[in-house]
Amino acid sequence: MRVTQFSRADKFRRRHFDAANNLPLDEIVARIKSAAAELNRCTDLELRDRTTSLRELLETSEHVVTTEILVAGFALVNEAARRTLGINYYDVQFLAGIALARGSIAEMQTGEGKTFVAALPAFVQALSGNGVHVITTNDYLAQRDSELLSPVFELLGLSVGLLKDRAQPADKRRAYACDITYGPGYEFGFDYLRDQLALRDTQRKPLGTALRGRLRGESEHTIETIQRGLNFAIIDEIDSVLIDDASSPLVLSDQPNGPAEDAEAHRVARRLLSQLESERHFEVNSYSGNITLTDDGNAFIHCESVDIPFSVLLRPWSQYVLKALSAEHIFYRGVQYVVDDDSIRIVDQSTGRIFSERTWQDGLHQAVQAKESVSITAESQPLARVTKQRFFRLYGQLSGMTGTARESTDEFREFYSLEVRTIPLRNPSQRTLLPTQFFSAASDKWRAIVEEVGRIHETGQPILIGTRTIANSELLAEELRDRGVPFQLLNGTQDEEEAEIIARAGQPGIITIATNMAGRGTDIKVPQESIERGGLHVIASELHESQRIDRQLTGRAARQGDPGSARFYVSLEDDLIRRYGSWLAKSSTRLGNDNGNIAVNMSKQLSKIQQHAESTNFLRRRLLFRRDAHRDSIMTRLHGDS
Repeated sequence: MRVTQFSRADKFRRRHFDAANNLPLDEIVARIKSAAAELNRCTDLELRDRTTSLRELLETSEHVVTTEILVAGFALVNEAARRTLGINYYDVQFLAGIALARGSIAEMQTGEGKTFVAALPAFVQALSGNGVHVITTNDYLAQRDSELLSPVFELLGLSVGLLKDRAQPADKRRAYACDITYGPGYEFGFDYLRDQLALRDTQRKPLGTALRGRLRGESEHTIETIQRGLNFAIIDEIDSVLIDDASSPLVLSDQPNGPAEDAEAHRVARRLLSQLESERHFEVNSYSGNITLTDDGNAFIHCESVDIPFSVLLRPWSQYVLKALSAEHIFYRGVQYVVDDDSIRIVDQSTGRIFSERTWQDGLHQAVQAKESVSITAESQPLARVTKQRFFRLYGQLSGMTGTARESTDEFREFYSLEVRTIPLRNPSQRTLLPTQFFSAASDKWRAIVEEVGRIHETGQPILIGTRTIANSELLAEELRDRGVPFQLLNGTQDEEEAEIIARAGQPGIITIATNMAGRGTDIKVPQESIERGGLHVIASELHESQRIDRQLTGRAARQGDPGSARFYVSLEDDLIRRYGSWLAKSSTRLGNDNGNIAVNMSKQLSKIQQHAESTNFLRRRLLFRRDAHRDSIMTRLHGDS
């Protein structure tokens, strides 16, 4: 048995639906609703019998999901949801389900019921018996969604599994053996890597081992993998998974116990920083995040006055110094990491959540530990790794949902062969986007935000404030605390508490401070009392590198046709402008009035800066994609198509 290789870009997509059917979507929806109405008279047993009939029909159609199967399947899910959850699907939810069942991305605005939509294609695709994976951004959402929808699937005779954190292999095999399996994306990826390690270890047995065993009468040992294949996946918040986190590798590591044997080298490198001068000894490229030593710097760190601890070095000495410089000038507490209980915990830059078990590679984690004067632990040893971009391209068919996809239509098509289908709103939006406020200094911006929060809070209108970093959320919290303004703060932990805090954000008079993506996937309920006071007001304290993520934040206001409002605040000292638009800061520093407010509308300039940032990040992902494709080509030539 050999290790499964990655499919080529032009081979990995298999369309299991009736692409030749040209029925208008509104007619398909009408047929679904008509079929659903006829099921009201069926008993529960008759519903399960119809599921069995659909399985047989799918088998005779060679696993092509025809319109007939799709209509009947969606009608069954609607009836099961009506009986178990007391809901009926809306037309727009059926439209989104059709897009997913046909292997596309459904751009469906926040609050439109994406969790329920996933049940439609999951049921239809699970009829093949090959398994469906419903992928969420964290384990809490996976458990919540599986518990919510399990009664629907079980009424129709389908089994539902849940991937739990730190579960035993036997428990995971049972979850994967189910018709539909819920879990966080990283858990699916790590299980894939574990299977590949097991298969690789089998290959490494000495030549002739299997033959000797058979001659001795020994039974042939079969490797029992955890997963049973990567057939069909529905990815919630698909833009976050396939774009924002595309370049982040999944790394399966062996974490040795005890201190790092080269801990003293990291400490010496850290102490040496006080003698190094920017521009003279090293150069920091804030745009790319790279640091390089100059000729003078390289000579200085190797001079006789520097007591280099040669006996403990695991890599060239210059690498220790560069990692120490990166820890000092690129990685900041409250932005990329937090310090907790004598350890460094990494902050996910896309979600703002904190991960206790992640570590940086190649000595960077140890350099940050030296910077923060915590215990310097031994480096984790990578056993297997795969980029998320590579892993999700392994599925026979992908689909996904998000409220923000159209900005990345070309990238989804080029990298994943996925088309974006925009789903109309069930009710017209009443969101009011207020004029952006511009400031010279960040301190003036924070002061203005606090003043607006105080003013709106007096009216009882709920407020959600999005910050890009944990450090900024704590800064704002301190400002409000000093003024005696009550608030609730998300600390970035990935658990049920986060969802509960976000869910309360729409209550009258509630002020919520959160990193931009915290609580994503959780519905914010806005009661009538809050609606009468203007609905949820969202304050975006800083522009993101992607306009798509800004739209995700403002999309929390005015859901499902409710009223709501949003406003952006921007300063010339913000990270986006510092990295990608320094020209704007240089030309506009004198425009601020006594309060630091800039009266000139800079929206067009900011849009250009964001487009520049988006283009830069896209090119990085394209380079990664091409590297993967090149490796795929090499592996295919080495192993053939067998």
